[in-house]
Order: sequence, then structure tokens, then C-alpha cells
Amino acid sequence: ANELKAKGNEAFAAGNHTAAIDFFSQAIELDPTNHVLYSNRSASQASLKKYTEALADAERTVELMPGWAKGYSRKGAALFGLQEYAMAVTTYQDGLKHDPESALLKKGLSDAETALEQEKDGGAGYGDFANQMSNAFKGDVLAKIAANPKTASFLADAEFVRKVRDIQVNPENLSKYMDDQRITVAMFTLMGMGDVFAKGADDFMNDAEEPKAQSPTQAKPAPKAEPEVTDTEEEVVEEDSDSAAKKAQAAVAKDKGNAAYKAREFDEALVQYSNAIELDSTDITFWNNKAAVYFEMGKYDECIETAEQAIEVGREYRADYKHIAKAMGRIGTAYSKKDNLDKAIEFYNRSLTEHRAADVLTKLRAIEKLRKQREEDEYLDDEKGNAARERGNELFKAAKYAEAQAEYSEAIKRSPTDPRNYANRAACLTKLIALPDAIKDCDKCVSLDPTYVKAYTRKANALFLMREYAEALDALEEAKLHDTDKKNSAEIDQTEYKCYSAITEQNSRQTPEQAIARAQANPKIAAVLANPIMQNILQQMQSDPRAAREHLKNPAIASNLRKLIAAGIVRMG
Repeated sequence: ANELKAKGNEAFAAGNHTAAIDFFSQAIELDPTNHVLYSNRSASQASLKKYTEALADAERTVELMPGWAKGYSRKGAALFGLQEYAMAVTTYQDGLKHDPESALLKKGLSDAETALEQEKDGGAGYGDFANQMSNAFKGDVLAKIAANPKTASFLADAEFVRKVRDIQVNPENLSKYMDDQRITVAMFTLMGMGDVFAKGADDFMNDAEEPKAQSPTQAKPAPKAEPEVTDTEEEVVEEDSDSAAKKAQAAVAKDKGNAAYKAREFDEALVQYSNAIELDSTDITFWNNKAAVYFEMGKYDECIETAEQAIEVGREYRADYKHIAKAMGRIGTAYSKKDNLDKAIEFYNRSLTEHRAADVLTKLRAIEKLRKQREEDEYLDDEKGNAARERGNELFKAAKYAEAQAEYSEAIKRSPTDPRNYANRAACLTKLIALPDAIKDCDKCVSLDPTYVKAYTRKANALFLMREYAEALDALEEAKLHDTDKKNSAEIDQTEYKCYSAITEQNSRQTPEQAIARAQANPKIAAVLANPIMQNILQQMQSDPRAAREHLKNPAIASNLRKLIAAGIVRMG
């Protein structure tokens, strides 16, 4: 039962009130006379605004331990939530009889009396408590939250900010976020009740150590399930003081560890960071720093294990997501050193989910590129590549171009340096009218083998179909240059004739003036016309047409002239 109660306390502190109720309920089944369990479950029910259930648990608490003031506090809070203000006043007064100095009961009594007066006066204040809670989030709420030390740290979490803004736009969504304790704290703080709520939360977590309680009908202490402590406040102060001292000592150990790390004295750094963790195991930075030392020492398994512990600590104690992201990123880097690329990519992606850091993104892209390259290298097989190309050839002959393209693509994966695979796929793509892709394959082919004539002619055919006649003619000129044995001369001449015929037909449908107007709208043609050298050549050709033959011997000038011919600017007789 105590173990379940401890889990319930943890869930309550984390704002998971539904889980807390479940844990306390299980504990009650094992120890049904433990008044603390009913009190804690009552607090959880009230946090979810289940005031009827909270009241039932509070009444059971008072029944089991009539002399325990906190039971009356629980009952008063539940009655207040049910807007039974007169009964809440009576309950708080009964509680003060057992603990006249309880600030929580005094504040509860004051609030209940105020609400009761306002209810009698017909006011809307506490009489409409739900509206008051929703109204708390109106106006410049984020600035108010930032100005309060108790709530300012909440704004570091983008999810919290999103919830606040949603409540501002849709006040009815407040109840949806009540499981988040930060929303509850912020609400009471904005309502001017922050001190009361904070006290109640602290008080709740101290339920494990109960003050000595006297039954109103007994002179001796009533039976209790919890250890008896004569003065809870004193005990808590001593615990906090001890905790603060340990945190201070841990910070000193961390500083010593940092100094040793910078001096590359890694053994000493490990000792100091381990000391810091022993003193304060809740600080994720100590774990992260220790993992960094293991990484520098080349102990990657220890680095991963320590960084995973850092993540667990960060999750449990709600560390800044950047620290959690750093731990995940370090695990990714450790896995990359172990050459486990899949795990490295997994943790880099998880790190980026927490916080998008540029250095982690760069590492991720590098590892992904390396993995892709390795996968491609492992797939290489010239023999299987040749077989795939042969299958593609048979399919091409059968006019099954899509299937042939797939086989040629497989051949490229298996043997990416064979120019034939690209040239054959370009022929398929041309048949499928995927002309830009066909041109890319032709360019890749000639980059692998500049003398591959078929790549130039297939590129020319694709450009012809795109009506890029001047560029098609340029490709044919390259084909002529490399067709030293003249095996492809017939195909080259035929394609060249088609290009000039198409140019002639195109020019016949437009006047010289129209051709000039269209040329000026084309950046490529306009650039040629603006070239001073080309202007001189055109003037020379106008006075002496035979000069064109000499100029066509220059490949660059010939290419520009073909562009002008295709555009209808220069017309050949």
C-alpha cells in the first residue's frame, strides 16, 4: 500500500491526477483504514473538479481520523467546489478546533465566508467559480505568468504556452488541461490564490509524515497507519536545508569535473561528476557531463548507458528539453562511432524532435548520406547489372517501355558506372515522353564516356521533340565529332535534316518582325543578339554571306548562329 501511495504521490506531483486516483484506489483496497489514502485521493479528485467524489473521500478521511485537521481541509475544499459555501464555512471552523494555527484552514475559511457573502448579495464572484477560473486567463496572461516567480519557469515549455493560448481562445477547454498541474497552479495564481494552492501542494506531498492527532473523544492519540512525527514543519525545514547543502556540494563537484574535463584529465572528471550525481541525482547536466567524459575516453557503451540515464532523470524531473536533446544527440554520436548507423540516425532524429539543433541536423545528414552510400555499394554487382540490362533490351523490343525502364534502373543500381545503362534508359524515357529525364540520362552517359555517340543522338531526339532545335543541332555536332568511324552518320544526318525542316516550317509561319519580337522575349536569344562579337559577325554576313562558312568553323559561334537560325533571325538561302 505504501508503494502504491508513493506512486500516487509521484503521479499527483506530475499533474497526472487520473493515474494518481488509480494508485490511491489500489492502495485503499490493500489498506482500507488508512485515512491518508482517502485524503490523497480526495485531493486528486478535486484537481479534476470531481467534487462529489472528493467530498466522499474527505468525509471518509474525517470519519477515520476525526482529530486530523487536514481531513477538514479536504472536505472544505470539496464543498467549496460544489458551491456549498455555508457547509464549507462550518467544516473549516471544525478543522480549526483541532489545529487553530493552520494557515490553510484559515485561508479556506476566509474564502468560503467571502463566497458566502457574495452569494447572499447576488454577486457573481465565487458564486460563479467556473467563470472566475475561465476569466483568469483573459488579458495579457503570459506577461502575468512571467512576472510571478512561481510560474515564470513554465513559459520555457512551448506546450504549456500553447495550452494557455488555447484556453484564452476557447475558455471551455480549461477543463481539458486540468491534468497539467502547471495549468492548475497558473490558474490559482492568476486568481490571486497562488499562495493557498502552493501550500496545498506542498502539504499534500508531506502526507507520508503525519502530525500527532488527538481524537475529540479520546485523551490518547488515535490509531494511525503512518509514522508519527511530532512536528512536520520542522522536519520539512531540516530536509530542505540538507537538500540545499547537498546541491551546493554537487555544484562544487561539477565545477571540479569541468576543470578536469577541459584539462583532459578524464579519470578525475569521472570521479567528480560521479560525486555530483551521488549528492544530487536529479540534475541531468551531471549525467550529461559524465556521458561526455566516457565519449572522449572512447568508452561508447558506457557513454550510451549514462546518457540514457540522463534522459530518464530529465523526464522524471522535467528538465529543459534542450538537455534531453543533448543526451539523445550524444547517444547518436556514440552509435556512429560504433558504426551502428541505424541507431545513430534513430537517436539523432529523436534529439531533433526534442530540440532542432544545427549541429545534430548536420550530423544526421552526414550519417544518412553515408548509410545510403553503403547500401548502394553493397548492392553493386556488374553481373546482375548486365542481366537486368538484357532484360530491359528484350522488353524495349516488345514495346514494353515502362517495364524496360524499371529493368534499366535496376541495371544502373547494380552497375552505376556503365554508360550503356543510362543511354538505354534515355531511349525508354523518350518513348514515354519523359524528355527532361531522358536528357539527364544522356548527359550522365557522356560524363562517363564522352565518345558514346548514341547518347548525343538520343539527346538530340529528345530536344527535337521539345522543339529545342538549336540545342538539338548542337548535340548532333557533338555526335559528328565523336563518330569517327561514321557508323552513325546516317542517323545524325537524318535528325539534322528533321531539325532544319522544322525550323524552315516554323519560320515560314512568321514575319521577320514577329521573329525579332519573339527573340527579344527569349533570354537566350536576346543574350546572343546583345553580344558585340555576334553583332559584328551578323553585320559581316549581311554584306558578305559567304563569310558564314568561316565563322561556322568556330564551335561557339556556330552554336550561336544555330540559335539565331532556329529563332528565325538568320535565314539561310
